[in-house]
Amino acid sequence: MAILNKIRQRSMVLIIVIAMALFSFILTDLFKNSSMFGSGPATVVGEINGISISQVDFAQQVENRQRQMGPNSSSVQVMNAIWDQELRAAIFESTAEALDMLVGRKQLIDLIEQSLGGYEEFLDEDGFFSENKLNGFIANLKQISPEFSFLGGSPIDYKAWTQFERNLSQGALQTTYFNLVASGLFATLNEGMLAHQMENESANIKFVQIPFSSIADSLVEPTNADVKDFINKHEKEYTVDASRGLQFVVFEETPSQADEDQVKANLSGLLENRVVFNEITQTQDTLAGFKNTKDIAGFLSANSAFGYNDQFLAKSELPLNLVDSIYNLDKNEIYGPYKQDNYYIATKLIDITQKPDSVKVRHILIPFVGGQRADASVTKTDAEAKSTADSILRVVKNNRSKFIDLLSLSSDVVSNEKEGVIDWFAYNAGMAQEFKDFSFDNSKGTIDVVRTDFGYHIIEILDQIGSQKLIKLANLALPIEPSEATIDEVFNATSKFEIAIENQDFNQVARDNSYNVRPVSGLRLLDENIPGFGAQRSVVKWAFEKDVKVGSVRRFNLTTGGYLIAQITEITDEGLMPLDKAIVRARGQILKNKKAELIRKRVKATTVESLASAEGQVVKTANDIRQNNPTLSGVGREPKIVGAAFALNDGETSGLLQGENGLYLLEMVKKTAAPALESYLSYAARLRQARIGNVNTAAFNALKANADIEDNRSDFY
Repeated sequence: MAILNKIRQRSMVLIIVIAMALFSFILTDLFKNSSMFGSGPATVVGEINGISISQVDFAQQVENRQRQMGPNSSSVQVMNAIWDQELRAAIFESTAEALDMLVGRKQLIDLIEQSLGGYEEFLDEDGFFSENKLNGFIANLKQISPEFSFLGGSPIDYKAWTQFERNLSQGALQTTYFNLVASGLFATLNEGMLAHQMENESANIKFVQIPFSSIADSLVEPTNADVKDFINKHEKEYTVDASRGLQFVVFEETPSQADEDQVKANLSGLLENRVVFNEITQTQDTLAGFKNTKDIAGFLSANSAFGYNDQFLAKSELPLNLVDSIYNLDKNEIYGPYKQDNYYIATKLIDITQKPDSVKVRHILIPFVGGQRADASVTKTDAEAKSTADSILRVVKNNRSKFIDLLSLSSDVVSNEKEGVIDWFAYNAGMAQEFKDFSFDNSKGTIDVVRTDFGYHIIEILDQIGSQKLIKLANLALPIEPSEATIDEVFNATSKFEIAIENQDFNQVARDNSYNVRPVSGLRLLDENIPGFGAQRSVVKWAFEKDVKVGSVRRFNLTTGGYLIAQITEITDEGLMPLDKAIVRARGQILKNKKAELIRKRVKATTVESLASAEGQVVKTANDIRQNNPTLSGVGREPKIVGAAFALNDGETSGLLQGENGLYLLEMVKKTAAPALESYLSYAARLRQARIGNVNTAAFNALKANADIEDNRSDFY
């Protein structure tokens, strides 16, 4: 009782303590999960010129695009494509806003008519585009949202429609902007005259080249001060994004030879009958093997990596390396076990038949609602479509000439243009199976109704030619996979390596164990692939985490089985390239500059003849050189030297000039001026067209370079 009284007396203290604890918990969570004290909200994947890109909407677009593109595209590839799309849209949206550009409702309707004007949903009774029909369609989509309706046979909801309108508007704004920029582009007659001059003015020169190769690199090896001075003078060329270098060792869970042998033995065991103990009946039961089973589909479903394909195959459909072994098997004969790709397989020939080489038919297709490729105009149910098809069949059976008259009822537009005929096709052509079976299993002249996923077909077999042997196969397949023992061995080897490199050199431990160390440099923040090893986004993300430093190590699980152990070897921050990297790129030009200084210090000659004599070189000639093709015969491309030559008058000698391949002294022998034209309008027009042709890319790149872009993609992907 005394304790309870003390608690009551101090209840306010307890309440304050509990409140402070809860407040502390909330604050901790706030600082951890919210970026109100950071660079931007956690729900924003990026911001361009003040326009935010919602992470939720962005992720939905990525998901939708990836679904459209299928399994051959990765989420990072799709994410980058969506980012480029949103970046472009935001840049033009902000640009249009700054210029008071907009797409009005009337212009948008015109754009919709251009894009979808032929869709039946928007046509009036006379077959013309109707704005009222369009507005009604949009209003209905909005009313039933988030449910979807159909447009041209494809599902569409209100959100997708508004995105479609947004895309149309953005496309129109971009076109308008580019047209405005293009309309302001021009080339003057003076520019046209200069273009004509560069193309047609020619010169003959004498020159002496002192090649850079005449001085050994070792005499002018650049110092750190040289490199630093050079990159500071060329800052733009040597500014780099943040990057990481790493090295890694892979421990793959690959099947051993013992694992392969066991899989082969297991498959061989499935060929024969097996005696197993039945726990329920407490008796020994005999299970039929692959050789003797009567339920081939059930056996493969229970025991094989491949299901049963109950289709006849032509010889041309068999793998080339197996044709001779399989095609001539007898019925119920088995070939195998054999190794194919990453499986051991036994192939059993189930059945043999003869079918025509190819068939010619004609058909009328009556579709039903929900059928494959059925558009929005289809209203018949399955039963109604069958009833219509049966009625047509009765008519054409009595009078085959009526077939063509009834083609107006068929939805197969392609064959309708050929009187319903589908010309010669082989058994393995990409036709619906039911259609194919009817065409090849019945004789010439047979006519009947056949149902497929597309609808009901009234098919008449017009002709059949040839005959070929077709076979039906069953494949019992077991994947060649690492055993538990192999997986354990890989895990143990990985763990031992990981422990060893805590106190020893990564490369030395790898060498001691004959492991292959793979180095990687220049990884960027949003890279997905590791060169030579494919998609490893988790490794790249880790390499850019804040607490990671040179020497950091981490183990990663591979989706294909096994592990990757990576170590950071290099961290390059955004900004000027580090000296040790810059020297690799800049060394060549620095060497040229230092060699040029040495050459200038020793050269006293002022004529090509005296320079050639002093330097042990020869006087060379270059005839008919032109500024639009700045090449010196025997030397190569030298734009600065050729340009300088045209500044000389006949008989005049240049100073010592530095080019790409050495230092040069020039003497103008003869310069022939370009013939004067009455007008340079054609040259000016050509220049203008070239500029207009590049306007889309150049204008967008200029807008992008000046945009305020905050990219948070790496926080989410």
